[in-house]
Amino acid sequence: MHTLDLPGLAADAGAGHAADAPLSGLTTLRLGGPCTHLLTCADTRSLVAVVRALDAAGESTLILGGGSNLVIADSGFDGAAVRVASAGIDVDGTLVRADAGALWDDVVAATVAAGLGGLECLSGIPGSAGATPVQNVGAYGAEIADVLERVELLDRRTGERHWVAPDALRLGYRTSVLKHRDDALVLTVEMRLHDDGLSAPLRYGELASAMGAEPGARAPSADVRRAVLRLRTGKGMVADLMRDDGTPDHDSWSAGSFFTNPVIDDADLPGVLEAVAARVGDGARVPQYAAGGGRTKLSAGWLIERSGYGKGYPGEGAPTRLSTKHTLALTNRGAARTGDLLALAREVRDGVRAAFGVRLEPEPVLVGCEI
Repeated sequence: MHTLDLPGLAADAGAGHAADAPLSGLTTLRLGGPCTHLLTCADTRSLVAVVRALDAAGESTLILGGGSNLVIADSGFDGAAVRVASAGIDVDGTLVRADAGALWDDVVAATVAAGLGGLECLSGIPGSAGATPVQNVGAYGAEIADVLERVELLDRRTGERHWVAPDALRLGYRTSVLKHRDDALVLTVEMRLHDDGLSAPLRYGELASAMGAEPGARAPSADVRRAVLRLRTGKGMVADLMRDDGTPDHDSWSAGSFFTNPVIDDADLPGVLEAVAARVGDGARVPQYAAGGGRTKLSAGWLIERSGYGKGYPGEGAPTRLSTKHTLALTNRGAARTGDLLALAREVRDGVRAAFGVRLEPEPVLVGCEI
């Protein structure tokens, strides 16, 4: 980092600057070592100026949003971390525009307060708006692809800003063309909702039951938001939960679901079901859903539990554990290191593979580390 005056760049661009800054406090896992420089951009103008200058100088750059889907190595990041803190939210009729750095749940809350429907099932998801099209964020039967209108990107190869339609992003299950690449940076997200005050159809059985409604029914979006927040809180899947005694609930010190639900070829399904019957019993049935294209989606949480990794594994005193509320979340119990988390992730991944022949893939972005 000798080719650019980063403090000077930060001042010129209207951004904040810190040297040798810890990154653990900027992730929901509270894990990760320091970066060489941390630049905080409070608006889109400063974000574009900083990233353009860093790219022109060939500096190693890590873009940080809400930190909810990120695992950073204990060694940290040898380069400039750019924190996206642009937080604008604009509701114009049924069109909602959010800056990339806006807290996602603030966006959802603003739309529900405005009497709009379409985002309520995505309530309580930690992180920022800019991550939603990258991951095609989804929960409780809804995903961002359902409402996405367009996305403004910074092309880091040319420095140009442009808008793209959802079709260009090839949105899929927890993925898009933006995932695992760094040549395009999300600046703004636009979504088109509906103004009748009702939710999207309740496609997820657990949520429909919580609402006392039939699957496919619609309900007031504010009521659905409250129900989703209750469900997520009960699973520890919201950020910064506190216990009744005022201490942190470490079940919420996570990256959310650590593994995606595996999608396998239908030709491989009989072998998996045979392994399930041999291990769990002939009457056992792994939850499965048609994924299209001759593929089937399985439940990662179900497979993890039946492989011998229950809630809270490996038990009291371990620095990292599966959440005591939800087996898909790997959690920092307060004094963990990234290495501890990765070791647990490897154990669970390899255990599921050995038990059922299914390989689980991590959902978070891994920086400087791997499982």
